[in-house]
Amino acid sequence: MSARRSRRPYLALALVCACGDPSGSGDGGSVGSSGGGSSGAGSSGGTVGEGSSGEQPTGGTIGGSQSGTTEEPGTGEPGTGEPGTTTGPAPDMGGVPSALGRCGDEPPPGAILAPEIPKYAGTCPILDTGYVEGQAPNILVQKVGPLQYDRTFLVIVPDDLQPDERLPVMFMWHWLGGSGKDFYERADAQEAVNEKRFIAVIPDGREAEQGTLFKWPFSIADPDESMEAEFQLFEDMLSCVHEQFNVDKDCVSSVGVSAGALFTDQLAGHRGERLASFLSLSGGTGGDFVKGWHAPEHKLPGLVLWGGPEDKCIVINFEETSHDLEEKLVEGGHFVVECIHNCNHSTPPFDVPEGMTDFAPLWDFLRDHPYWLEPGQSPYNSEGLPPSMPAWCAVGVGNATPPPGVCDKNECS
Repeated sequence: MSARRSRRPYLALALVCACGDPSGSGDGGSVGSSGGGSSGAGSSGGTVGEGSSGEQPTGGTIGGSQSGTTEEPGTGEPGTGEPGTTTGPAPDMGGVPSALGRCGDEPPPGAILAPEIPKYAGTCPILDTGYVEGQAPNILVQKVGPLQYDRTFLVIVPDDLQPDERLPVMFMWHWLGGSGKDFYERADAQEAVNEKRFIAVIPDGREAEQGTLFKWPFSIADPDESMEAEFQLFEDMLSCVHEQFNVDKDCVSSVGVSAGALFTDQLAGHRGERLASFLSLSGGTGGDFVKGWHAPEHKLPGLVLWGGPEDKCIVINFEETSHDLEEKLVEGGHFVVECIHNCNHSTPPFDVPEGMTDFAPLWDFLRDHPYWLEPGQSPYNSEGLPPSMPAWCAVGVGNATPPPGVCDKNECS
């Protein structure tokens, strides 16, 4: 990782490792290189590159049938490639791509837009951007009941950020054994924002003495006030980033890995009115240990990814929690991309076209799904998945075809 200068004028339950540590402590290794700055000459569109890594479905319903028909309940098993289980009429899958638009485009007339980002209740710090070893973190005070904690986070912007650029924002929530710096390095975040033109906000999870044992609150043992405090932290970070940058409020997304994904799914449910989309990488909802899905009024597209039947870590089966999340999304009429990589609880083995950073599918999903899309709408319904998406992803629950065999990785620690 090359050094960059900083800029100024910016878990009771014995889950223990419920969410793993894709930090390389297992034999999975890291994805991507740790990178510093680049020239920043990146595409501002939703997709980059030529050709697809595999034939992708281009139009099925959220529940799974490619023909656009609605299947009767119980006709399929998610994750098998068979049609899924939608009930009632299929959601409106939207119009022609040109009528939808992507982040950076003008919203269509009459579109429902994201609410305005509120001003932070206190005084925002002057945010340092990028990351160099030894750099002081950005800090916001979090209140949990009568207690206060300093919460730290990174803000990553393009190296060649232009004064008039209005950029999407991606919140990135790390895994149990990781940190914001680890996610920054694993995702090659500086190169990613340079290439795809967005702002990355990467907070550090809480320590046990700060009121949660699993970095982020998501378990049935986490009290409501702890959950609300974390949701407020998200809003506070967004407000302060918005105060100092030209933020596209209609393109705010959240991605989490493992423990971070379990929290991201809670955030999408409880703060869905502020998010345009979300991505759950080995996360999910429900079961004996994880809080259930909280249905948001805003129908936001979701990407649900896990490592197959053996994506497990101690007491959580992430295939089961991911299926629960998918079921709730189908019931709510949300657009879903399903991805099953069959590498157990490990870093997704994205195989992207040359010239893209390793997590490019995540950034493309962000840019391709602005807030104003109608329920069930996505350009992927008619255009298919972008070139960055692997062949083991598909539109609709139950449609993903995992790779044959299992690559024996396990980064649960």
